[in-house]
Amino acid sequence: MKIIFLIMTLLAASFAQSVDCTQIFESRKGELLREVEKIDDARQSFEALKAATNALFDKQRASIEADRKALVQKEADLNATQQNIKALIAKNQKILDEIKGIKESKISQTYTKMKDSAAAAILDSLTTEEASRILFTLQAKKISKILAKMNPLNASKVTIRLSEGPPFQKSTQKQIPAQNTKSP
Repeated sequence: MKIIFLIMTLLAASFAQSVDCTQIFESRKGELLREVEKIDDARQSFEALKAATNALFDKQRASIEADRKALVQKEADLNATQQNIKALIAKNQKILDEIKGIKESKISQTYTKMKDSAAAAILDSLTTEEASRILFTLQAKKISKILAKMNPLNASKVTIRLSEGPPFQKSTQKQIPAQNTKSP
């Protein structure tokens, strides 16, 4: 009888344990379902965040692309404007050179027709650069006649500038000592 009692006790214990396992599994099942719901909610939140982030990135990419296209257009416009400005500068320089040539030609003709002493008097009153610029356009024979009639100091300065050649702009020039000589 002891054996039967022991078997019964063991059966009862094993039956009690199976009931306890079922209860444990049922309680764990509820916990697992809640965890699955939490994971599902987190996944859905993540998917929504991912979609929102992708939409924001797409919007930013579109904005950047539009800005890039606008910059490319502005660069093309600036290049076209720059080319127009260069063309206008070249055109203006050509016109300026023509005007300068005509002016020098007229000045040259005027001094060629003047008497040598009158031309020398006018050139004595001009700066060395201006006198050199005018004399440079004349023929050598006319230059020599005018220089002969000029103040010797001014004539020597102009001769030095003429030997340096154009452009006749103010620069460091050799200083010629002043002489107390009068022109003939």
